[in-house]
Amino acid sequence: MTVHDVAAALPGIAVLRERCRALAMLEAIINREPESRRYSFDARWAPGTQLASMRNGGGDDWSIVFSPDGCFVRGFDHESPMSPVQNDDELWPGLVDTVPEVFADYVAEPAFSFDGTFKATVCLWRRHGDDRWHAGGPAFPDGDDPDGADWLFQFLVDGTPAAYRCGAEAHYGTTLDLEAIGEVFAGRPLTGELVRRLDAGLPMTGLAGDLARIGYPSEP
Repeated sequence: MTVHDVAAALPGIAVLRERCRALAMLEAIINREPESRRYSFDARWAPGTQLASMRNGGGDDWSIVFSPDGCFVRGFDHESPMSPVQNDDELWPGLVDTVPEVFADYVAEPAFSFDGTFKATVCLWRRHGDDRWHAGGPAFPDGDDPDGADWLFQFLVDGTPAAYRCGAEAHYGTTLDLEAIGEVFAGRPLTGELVRRLDAGLPMTGLAGDLARIGYPSEP
């Protein structure tokens, strides 16, 4: 699989946004150490713009910008042969050549770069009004997942509570309530009772900052 398979499988912008928000909210409940969370969501990253992100602690990450123009997606697999790290700090040919002008600033965004080079092995985008996701036309090297798109975006493509629970239980070495996870994926307002089903010792007050940053709905 490559970015083109992911582009064909991703949901529309609104659904993708809610999946990203749910992942960030679940991580905030399960992991009280912000620096070691895998998923995050900043509802006020820039005026009118939100940012979802993932980092696995092993050098791989992704960023998804939800802007007034649409959505821009960047992914980085540090072991991919398409990585700039393995190509004299040069982007893989064809990766960003056709990025629309409305998203061009994100290719140069310092937060998505290292030493002035766009940190990416995957790039795709979708403007509001588009009927599908778009990606460039790079010549992919051999391999089942040459750009890392398959594993980087597996939970966003799958989009099921069961898939998230499987990954989170393996990562955190804990047991999680599948029904509670499903309620977060469905966008149900967070309540003290729902939080306790995921972490019995965590009060709602401990999530005030996370709720504000993520923009996730809640009830007293």
